[in-house]
Amino acid sequence: MTNRRELLGAAALIPLALGLRSAMAAEGKPAHEKAGHEAPKQADFLFVQNAQGITYADGRLTLKGISPATVMFADRPERLATHMATAKFVPFWSEGKDSFLKDPPNATLSFLEDEALVDAVVVLHDPVLTGDDLSYNVKILEGKIPAKAGVAVLFIDIIGMPLTPISYAGAARRAWRR
Repeated sequence: MTNRRELLGAAALIPLALGLRSAMAAEGKPAHEKAGHEAPKQADFLFVQNAQGITYADGRLTLKGISPATVMFADRPERLATHMATAKFVPFWSEGKDSFLKDPPNATLSFLEDEALVDAVVVLHDPVLTGDDLSYNVKILEGKIPAKAGVAVLFIDIIGMPLTPISYAGAARRAWRR
């Protein structure tokens, strides 16, 4: 049981470490300029949100004690890692041609329930940040979400941003769902 807690604790710290590493690298020139490369034209970003716990009722998932930073990373065409303030993530939700508002993302919610690591796959809608609680309307695609659970990490599907006016990621998500 202790190994699972240690594993979840480590998993929760990895995105924060990536964000800190990115923040330190961001001082001065961007990483691609330091390496002598052109800026990438497009990146498909994934987002990670960490919370101290969750509640779920009537199709509404609430991440309790949400981290003030939402980690975002990409591995193609270049490996990039950075973060944005969670308070800025909510307005970002509806920005752009292929926004999450127009094409809601899938996400995997990983959480501790009775000392076991459990996953559920959901579609996210309508984020609302109230203090340090972030809630979403969710449609469960796979798994179950209890009324209350401990430490949680939400891994949010890709969105192409902001390096091109046309998002391949949004088109790919739409094509995959059809």
